[in-house]
Amino acid sequence: MGDPKYPRKVWRKPKRPLNYELKMEELETLGTFGLRTKRELWKAHTELSRVRHQARSLLALRQEVRAEKEPILMKSLARIGLVSGDATLDDVLNLNAKDLLSRRLQTIVSKKLGFKTPYQARQAVIHGHIMIGERKVNIPSYTVTVEEEGSVRFTPESKIPEMLEKTKKEEPKVETTEEATEVPPATEAPATEAPKDKSSSTE
Repeated sequence: MGDPKYPRKVWRKPKRPLNYELKMEELETLGTFGLRTKRELWKAHTELSRVRHQARSLLALRQEVRAEKEPILMKSLARIGLVSGDATLDDVLNLNAKDLLSRRLQTIVSKKLGFKTPYQARQAVIHGHIMIGERKVNIPSYTVTVEEEGSVRFTPESKIPEMLEKTKKEEPKVETTEEATEVPPATEAPATEAPKDKSSSTE
């Protein structure tokens, strides 16, 4: 056991951090799920790597030992909504980091409570406006179980629902394409007489 002042790292950096395609993919994931730093993404990759390592280890065991240990892993993953109840180890190996990030409290609050961006949902969680059941949770990375997902709500004293409703009412209506392209009918200009030629000869 190590010193509690220096906890063990729960994340690992990618082997090729300067890869352009990897950097673009990481930035897209950060914006989609509203992550603060890449460290939160690396934590998800490390946790997913640990789960997949357990699945590969179970595939290498004998059938008797595997039948005893496999339900424990599958039950724990089904509890947090990563796999279904009848999933197999092959489904575990097909998981990606986005599946794990979608079970974060920040992501579920953003989808369920009507926030425009995941960053707004993160701010609401951090400032204590979100409850799970009867307790406040201010950790955006909290993994929500399937049983807890239905009890995610605003705190009774929170004014954010009123602000969201007010924002929806104040949104300007966007004109349709047909209305925007409609051209008013042109008015006919009155006919004018042609000016007389002053240089014409007189009788």
